[in-house]
Amino acid sequence: MAARKSDTKLYVLDTNVLIHDPAAILNFEEHQVVIPMTVLEELDKLKMGKASIATDCREAIRKIDRIIGDASPTEIAKGVPIVRPDGGIQGHLSILLDTFDSPSRSLPTDLNDNKIINSLVALQEKNPRRDVVLITKDINMRLKARGCGIGAQDYQNDQLVDDISLLETGYHTFFDSFWETQREVETFHDEMGTYHRIPLVNLPDELFLNRFIVDEKGFIGKVVALEEHTAVLQDLPADQLMRQSAWGLTPRDIPQALALHLLLDPDVHLVTLTGQAGSGKTILALAAAIEMTVATGQFRRIIATRSTRGLDEDIGFLPGTEAEKMEPWLGAITDNLEALHSDDENATSSVDYILQKVPLQFKSLNYIRGRSFQHSLILIDECQNLTPHQMKTIITRAGAGSKVVCLGNLAQIDTPYLNPISSGLTYLIERFKDFAHGSTIHLEGSPRSVLAEYAEGHL
Repeated sequence: MAARKSDTKLYVLDTNVLIHDPAAILNFEEHQVVIPMTVLEELDKLKMGKASIATDCREAIRKIDRIIGDASPTEIAKGVPIVRPDGGIQGHLSILLDTFDSPSRSLPTDLNDNKIINSLVALQEKNPRRDVVLITKDINMRLKARGCGIGAQDYQNDQLVDDISLLETGYHTFFDSFWETQREVETFHDEMGTYHRIPLVNLPDELFLNRFIVDEKGFIGKVVALEEHTAVLQDLPADQLMRQSAWGLTPRDIPQALALHLLLDPDVHLVTLTGQAGSGKTILALAAAIEMTVATGQFRRIIATRSTRGLDEDIGFLPGTEAEKMEPWLGAITDNLEALHSDDENATSSVDYILQKVPLQFKSLNYIRGRSFQHSLILIDECQNLTPHQMKTIITRAGAGSKVVCLGNLAQIDTPYLNPISSGLTYLIERFKDFAHGSTIHLEGSPRSVLAEYAEGHL
């Protein structure tokens, strides 16, 4: 009769998991977390430097050190208790020495991934009554581990949706007329406009503040209050939204109009815009930022940055000031500035004038980490390439009187080990769904050009 398996598993973390989330070791409940020595060596090599990956490595190392403390080598091998903030024990942490030698199912040891897998094979043979599971963001490493008889999983603790099509878009569309579905409506007016109080049972199941109800007949309502049994919608005439203007830019369609409305709303402190290339994310955000900084004086400055694979590693080797170093990576910003002034007699001179007059600062993500920006509009492009942990470290930089605008296209992820479901952009949208001062809009179409729209759908 086979011996009963233990209820506690051995979860072995790969390097990329600790970079993705330095606090991952705390997220496996009562089970034992194992860190291979090869992983510690890789973290040690990556911890030096100013790149964001180095910061995450250092944070992961510090968390491991706090748990290990003064434990003896024997205790570390068996597993050191992971103490919860309330003093309870949630599991154990151990370090796996890469000295096990298993005669079966071994891989060539020229790669670190293979060294880790070989150690896990030996670990499984030494612990036949416990499940050994490799946790890694590397798909190929998971395949190799399974080929050697080791269970392998992706790190999913911060994955909040299973299907990207279920991601919040910011508005609910009713086919035909929204009012034909309503029987009980209380309409009232004040100096701000017209409002409708509607029973929640007659509205979509998931409804949040600053979301919109749109129908094909032209009705647009914004959710401004959620009560116990009812919701209050502000009536926003479509033609009024389409006439909005920011630094001379007007929206081309209803989703753009909704996005511009949120961008200009002083009570909305976080706006997330998603959509395919050319849908207008950057130009809308930039126009609104200049309008609120130069024309209305709502913010003192604009902090513009973007996440680009290789940015953190390459920027240090470029000559010039930080702004000059950032210029090649922030071409999208200057391109959109030129588009905003394309009708001027000399667009280049207009852009140069704007860059001199507008308090627009280009900053690397490394510069933003650890800072606090007061009364600033923080514009973050290419957010789909950020991990959830990186997204948190950036959003928390917003100080008093600041607004954060996050832009991204989940179809264009360039960062290894990230996909649309695990992206920090997806994580942010889901986590902030019920934030009373935040909202999101998914932009449709590709107004950049007919060619760009065709390429998006056919290439």
